[in-house]
Amino acid sequence: MGTGLSTVALTLLAYDLAKENAGAVIGFALACKMIAYVVFAPIIGGLAHRFPRKPFLISMDVLRAGVVLLMPFVTQVWQIYVLIFVLNLFSAGFKPVFTATIPDIITDEEEYTKALSLSRVAYDLESLLSPTFAWLALLFFSYTGLFVSNSIAFGVSAILIAMTSLTAGVTVQRIGTIWDEISFGTRAYLKTPRLVGMLCLYVCVACASSMVIVNTVVYIRENLGMGEADVAIPFAAAGLGSMIAALSLPRLLERTNDRSVMLSGGAIMFLGLSLMALSPSFVFVLAIWFIVGVGWSLVQTPAGRILVRSSNENDRSAYFSAQFALSHACWLVMYPIAGQLVIQMGFENAALVLAGIIVVFLFLSTQFWSVQDDDSLVHRHETLSHDHAHVHDEHHAHAHAQAVASNNPHSHVHTHKMIMHKHRFVVDEHHMFWPGLPKKKDEQESLQHGIKRQSDTQR
Repeated sequence: MGTGLSTVALTLLAYDLAKENAGAVIGFALACKMIAYVVFAPIIGGLAHRFPRKPFLISMDVLRAGVVLLMPFVTQVWQIYVLIFVLNLFSAGFKPVFTATIPDIITDEEEYTKALSLSRVAYDLESLLSPTFAWLALLFFSYTGLFVSNSIAFGVSAILIAMTSLTAGVTVQRIGTIWDEISFGTRAYLKTPRLVGMLCLYVCVACASSMVIVNTVVYIRENLGMGEADVAIPFAAAGLGSMIAALSLPRLLERTNDRSVMLSGGAIMFLGLSLMALSPSFVFVLAIWFIVGVGWSLVQTPAGRILVRSSNENDRSAYFSAQFALSHACWLVMYPIAGQLVIQMGFENAALVLAGIIVVFLFLSTQFWSVQDDDSLVHRHETLSHDHAHVHDEHHAHAHAQAVASNNPHSHVHTHKMIMHKHRFVVDEHHMFWPGLPKKKDEQESLQHGIKRQSDTQR
């Protein structure tokens, strides 16, 4: 809520400094925000395992509170750009680590799904209610007070995190250089087929949401000739659709799987943008934007479940940071494209082009994200020697000259013998390549025979 108030204050500050050029100032400030997200989220996420989570999250909140408090003292436009960039640099550190921490607190999948649903509802409520609260606040004090309110909100966030019981997290020691640490999350994400499929669906979300966010004002004011106050109503319709879909998801996911739900969300967004090409009336615009809101919520809300399923506990921050950066890269590209398409081709043709892009990436998602998406996969490890912190798990079953507790992390040079086995597969330091499905039935039988023979030998 505090961030929503600050957004309103930023528009007023930009107008004070730039008058008729305020729109350009806000546009460039939002570009600074996206660049901070895309560039620095994977860097911070790749290094987050080096820091205790609770102090890290609290420090990000405190730093953001301090940056927001500097906003009222801005006297030049360039200072807005600097402060927005720094503010969102800290947000790029906070948000992915925060979301990656939630599954450690709520470990039951059903309860975690409800948490994701409520998180999505809170996000949509903020977008609906923040302008109202900002309007009420501005009746009593200037927009400077909105920045102060946001700073207080960050402080409250830090206090709530301090009151939350958080485990220290699993000790992680990456193999390789500092660049390997920074790039691990993105590399692992892009090597996981279901996550690449999910990223394709986020391109669909970026197409639909960019059309809503960037071009609603154009359609309502220019095509329909309506007033400024009417522009907010379609946004509310999209938010309402998103909230209803999010609240329905826990029960829906009890009956079907994440892949089907998320693909249906992409299809719904395609339908919505296709209908916008028919030059609908205001009432039908509300219905269409409601449908589009349902679609993007069906894609975005279950994303946390897919990330948890695709990563180990100690790698979650890196995976969530990669998701955060890559998804915002989609919006960074689609925002200007959506705006330029309407300028060059008109609203109806632009809607058709974006609907076409959705179809392409919806198809690509089905190709990357297979229907037969098993968690446990047969795979083979080649002989490997390296040194990193480890415990005695299924990949580190070796003896020591001196007694070492099997669950205590310790480090030394050790060798992994060639092994072929089957277990829940995620891309991590010991599984950097997704196993390809065997092309022939006899190859599958050979692998299964190898696992059985190895199991018999160990017994």
